[in-house]
Amino acid sequence: MRARAGAVVCAAALLLTACSPGGRTWPEVLERDYPPAPAQRVPGSGESGGSGPGASAGDGSDAVPVADLADPEWLRDTAERTGIPRRALAAYAGASLRLAETLPECGLGWNTLAGIGAVESIHGSYLGASTDADGLVSPPIIGIALDGSEGVMEILDTDEGELDGDVRWDRAVGPMQFIPTTWSDHAQDGNLDGRADPHQIDDAVLTAAYYLCASGGDVTTDDGWTAALAAYNRSVSYAHDVADLATSYGAEPADGTEPGA
Repeated sequence: MRARAGAVVCAAALLLTACSPGGRTWPEVLERDYPPAPAQRVPGSGESGGSGPGASAGDGSDAVPVADLADPEWLRDTAERTGIPRRALAAYAGASLRLAETLPECGLGWNTLAGIGAVESIHGSYLGASTDADGLVSPPIIGIALDGSEGVMEILDTDEGELDGDVRWDRAVGPMQFIPTTWSDHAQDGNLDGRADPHQIDDAVLTAAYYLCASGGDVTTDDGWTAALAAYNRSVSYAHDVADLATSYGAEPADGTEPGA
């Protein structure tokens, strides 16, 4: 899975990346050959968050950083099974658990977030980057200039280079590859340090989760999942890559137990 994800990063994440701006027409999007929605997995029951074996004990309060929400044993076993780095997995799982509390009608699973993270940045490891214990990805992952060259959308600088260091063109940033305008509109503080940082994996993944839900509504449905993925990246092949990875990550373990149980 890592090799395949790496092969699509340049084509998907660094050309026309996460959270592209408007211009889509949903009937046109939905008529294209998008994959069906993969089953959404949330640690605890495989369907919803809570106090099951995949979730940490507590009152479900959002006063807990997302990386601390998933059960350590679940993280260990799932990281071993999937090959996803444990620190990235903690962000994916925690974001799905947080949304199971705050937006249960969305139904977003950790495996879809992991599929996107794999395609966008190989879980924060693109070009030798790594994620430290605090969730900071370094060196920062910065996409190519969105300068209108072949295969690339043209987006003039919108943030005076604050996020991407480019004062002429926008670039996608961070492990989930946000363009500055989308980050500005949807940024979340996943690690509760008082600021939202697209290079901090908890912040980036939680922002992606809320953005997907805002774009797709109920992502357990084919139409909802398609709308969410098309908002993130208007590429059918991208949606297929994410769907395949999400299905693989969320597959039933060899011992036959329910994923997340």
